[in-house]
Amino acid sequence: MQSTATDTLLRTALADTHIAEGARMVEFGGWYMPVQYRGILQEHKAVREAAGLFDISHMGELLITGEGAAAWLDTVLTNNVSRLKPGRGQYTFLLNDKGGVIDDLIVYCITPERYLAVINASRIQQDFLWLRDKLPWTHKHPQAERVHLFNESDVLAAVALQGPNAQKILSAFLASDAEHTGPCALETLPRSGIIAHDVEHREFFIARTGYTGEDGFEIFTIREDAEYLWKELRKFGEPHGLVPCGLGARDTLRLEMCYPLNGNDLSEEITPLEAGLGKFVALDKECGFIGQAALKAQKEAGLKKHLIAFSVTGKGAPPRSHNPILLNGKQIGETTSGGFSPSLGGGIGMGYVEIAAGATEGTAIEIDVRGNKIPAVIVAKPIYKKAAKS
Repeated sequence: MQSTATDTLLRTALADTHIAEGARMVEFGGWYMPVQYRGILQEHKAVREAAGLFDISHMGELLITGEGAAAWLDTVLTNNVSRLKPGRGQYTFLLNDKGGVIDDLIVYCITPERYLAVINASRIQQDFLWLRDKLPWTHKHPQAERVHLFNESDVLAAVALQGPNAQKILSAFLASDAEHTGPCALETLPRSGIIAHDVEHREFFIARTGYTGEDGFEIFTIREDAEYLWKELRKFGEPHGLVPCGLGARDTLRLEMCYPLNGNDLSEEITPLEAGLGKFVALDKECGFIGQAALKAQKEAGLKKHLIAFSVTGKGAPPRSHNPILLNGKQIGETTSGGFSPSLGGGIGMGYVEIAAGATEGTAIEIDVRGNKIPAVIVAKPIYKKAAKS
């Protein structure tokens, strides 16, 4: 049998389900993933107004256990992991010695000796090997030998249920198990909180996180239960406007919220301070973390560039990455993300510009899209803001 280009791509536990449901499949970071089902605009709108369901099983999951887990994580991540209470998570960074972003991730405290780190799909093996190389610690610590790192990415699968109706849908699914009498606790689950819950003798970890700007949940389970979870959520979500969504809508939703994309808006040449994400960096952490000295030096010397958001004000093709950003005809930076905003009906994007150029919120700029200079204006983040409820 003749092989095809897709034969070498990695497949999630839901790949066959996506194909059977008519999804358009594409290559994404070495994975065979759905880019859309019914269309990006429709899927985007569903998440903003009702609910959408995404396969995020391509993301990586690392398990860190042991008495010294939190103390060790504090030395390799920028945020204060040791301050996390069980059932809570935080956004943080893995940095190189120069302060550049190797990866951005979320780490959850399951118990004081058990942590789950959710990392980017394209970084799974690199992150795992990089972290493993840091064990045991290079400096003396009484718990240095009591930390264990496991790559659970091939064992686990995950979906993201996002949108205003996400809680209704997930609550209905969790309550469907007649044998389970415990509370679902979704109403009191805070942002970045995580709980464990069983349905029909299947275990799920439910985190109130997402990449869309809407309320929602990321649900983790073993690969063997992924199809069951997907189909059950589809069933319970049907009365609430739930639609399956692909990577296309995931990108337009995150861009409207100015959530960074690793490899575009973040890289090993960019620091969290330049990306405007300094609140996730504990620069004063006493134990020290890799890249801390470089960030302190950068902050003291002053930033030379920073990440801005912009909205297109004139006609032209939507911006993409690597488009020159112009001020008064002179290039002051380059776009890192760009596209059409379904919510706003026009082009939007982000990019790094020279701080010395003086381009701030409200400044009129131009985006050079294949030689066409498209008028735009620098705007506050996020670009899309939900209307206040009356």
